[in-house]
Amino acid sequence: MWLATLAGNGGLGGPWSITDAENKGLDRESQIRARDWMRAGAGPAAALAGNSRQPTLLPDRLLAITPHDEQAKMRPTLRLLEDRLIERIVAEAREVLLKLGVEIHNPSLRALLSAHGAAVDEAKQQVRLTDTLIEKALATVPRSFKLYDVLGNETHDFADDRVYFTPGSTAINILDARTGVMRRPTTLDYVRFVQVTSGLRHIASQSTALIAGDVPERISDSYRLYLSLLYGEKPVVTGAFTIDSFEVMKNLQLAVRGSAQALREKPLTVFSCCPTAPLKWSDVTSQNLVDCARWSIPVELISMPLSGFVAPVTLVGSLVQQAAENLSGVVISQMVNPGHPILYGGSPAIFDVRSETTPMGAVETMMLDCANSEIGRYLGMPTQGYIALSDAKQLDAQAGLESGIGAALAALSGINSISGPGMMDFESCQSLEKLVVDNEICGMIFRLIEGIEPRDDFPAIPLFEELLAEKHLMIADHTRRHLRHEISFPGPVIDRANRVRWEKDGGKSLAERAAREVSRLIEKYTPSRLPEQTRSELTELMTREASGHGMQTLPATGLP
Repeated sequence: MWLATLAGNGGLGGPWSITDAENKGLDRESQIRARDWMRAGAGPAAALAGNSRQPTLLPDRLLAITPHDEQAKMRPTLRLLEDRLIERIVAEAREVLLKLGVEIHNPSLRALLSAHGAAVDEAKQQVRLTDTLIEKALATVPRSFKLYDVLGNETHDFADDRVYFTPGSTAINILDARTGVMRRPTTLDYVRFVQVTSGLRHIASQSTALIAGDVPERISDSYRLYLSLLYGEKPVVTGAFTIDSFEVMKNLQLAVRGSAQALREKPLTVFSCCPTAPLKWSDVTSQNLVDCARWSIPVELISMPLSGFVAPVTLVGSLVQQAAENLSGVVISQMVNPGHPILYGGSPAIFDVRSETTPMGAVETMMLDCANSEIGRYLGMPTQGYIALSDAKQLDAQAGLESGIGAALAALSGINSISGPGMMDFESCQSLEKLVVDNEICGMIFRLIEGIEPRDDFPAIPLFEELLAEKHLMIADHTRRHLRHEISFPGPVIDRANRVRWEKDGGKSLAERAAREVSRLIEKYTPSRLPEQTRSELTELMTREASGHGMQTLPATGLP
């Protein structure tokens, strides 16, 4: 039953309730009568008393919002799948795991699964799961978990439909803003990335976004985590390229936290663990998942079906495959450590047969990400998706439209961890200039999902009396009280000036404004507050690791 309070100019105020059933199906004539009733200014009592000038019933949908009604706020959402379709997709995915199984190139993991009741074909390296294994895993996987920065402050609560953005990860190239050419990143590029990310208000975490080309390949994964922990404070989305490198990456985190127990209580990284399409776990990735589970380091499961290539061309078929691959990861994780935190995620894509590419900016790819998140939530897990990125090669209109549409769809779908800002060229290139533009997109998206709510708007008559009397509301109490909450103001990357002022300010293009903002963020960068002893321990660990691979001195960073 709706409950409302009418407070009109000269009308009677008081509680007013009408059942939802009475309110359904309000036709046009009833709406007109209700409007006339409100214009007349009489209260509910007059209507109930049979005042001949008033309609006998005030539609509660017109009065449901009170001046202080907190329930009036609605978060805008997007759904692509009906519940029955989700149930069928999950049922089919489970059937795939029971009857066809997954290929696991990890002998010790196959043995562990066999000991827990899975059927293992050693010759084919094939493992067929059981309903019991799947049910036990779904019963223990956490419904939410939190992340913390290097100082131990909470930054993320992956619960419900809370949304966080993180830069796209593991780019082999960087777009050089000075030359406009993509090239291999260096240590200095990575440090600049950390400095910029540290100052971006709408990007909640770092990622190990670039693979530095000036260190040995065998340490390129641990080295990027080292730089992120040394120079940035935000938590890090990362991943290991080999089985051996997990050890040093784990030790880097222990150096920051101080103990294994402290790391479990306040995790500061999420590791990406990626099954190989179709239905396969490599030795390296599966062992990374096992090791993360043993140390309670959160993971994001990144299934990567390519629709029409190594996955069914239909979106539903690809979602079945994605669910099967991710569910197999959930089973492995929870079998090793029940309660191990997981983000149910993915980096799906369609396959463009014309160009022989996997476009991340395709709307169908975005639909797969959003639908996959719906399935993850149905299964009771927080979610992740590689979305809000572009296949463009420059900071151009395509980069903006693909990233903007993706970010909006992801947030409306409630994807908890949205990976993508800064990324371009089919997940292979990072651009610092695009990253600062994407930060503004993220800010707009956060305003969007706040929705619309009343802020001292009812009764409306006093406010409009002031407007009619003063001819504007620029300095009204109501405006000054709510301006900052109601209207978002982007940073200098976004141009909102009129043409005359824009020309007076130099007529800067988006790329020029973005480059200027990158420089500003680097200049104002504040060094990490990590204790000096911890910083020294991190450098000692990384130097020892580099020395084992032929590099005696780490590259200069230009920073302490």
